[in-house]
Amino acid sequence: MSTCQQCGHVLETDDHFCAGCGRPVEALDHTGSMTSIIMKPADPSGPMTAVGAGTSTGIPRGSAILVVRRGPGEGTEYPLSAGSTTVSIGRTPESDVFLDDITVSRRHAELRHGAEGWSVRDAGSLNGTYVNRKRVDDVRLNGGDELQIGKFRFAFLVSDAG
Repeated sequence: MSTCQQCGHVLETDDHFCAGCGRPVEALDHTGSMTSIIMKPADPSGPMTAVGAGTSTGIPRGSAILVVRRGPGEGTEYPLSAGSTTVSIGRTPESDVFLDDITVSRRHAELRHGAEGWSVRDAGSLNGTYVNRKRVDDVRLNGGDELQIGKFRFAFLVSDAG
């Protein structure tokens, strides 16, 4: 078992982000050895940031992307437009983010965009909505947060500028 190098929170083997502070963490590779997350400069003159750390210059201003990190459709990206005020997530095909799995409620959660940024609200789901492995009812999202709905785990990535 390891701990976050920034805040000391105890980490699980399959954690991609620290549940305590949201910082990207090391991951086990296919051999079981620890590997560091690849670092790259977001701006060649600026500080180093982890790839997938939560912000991206390739995302339109105010927009975000949900990326499936674990579960069916791993690697699938769901772009979230800054013009959308509410994005529905659920098992019903009418959902904006349609997740076809029995662990997801028909109307599971909503992502909302407002002046303060993006937030997620559980819509009374049976299995709950989790952010950084903590069950939530309504919480503001930060870049790099891990969102779990049913057996789907998403990385929440936002634009660098607001």
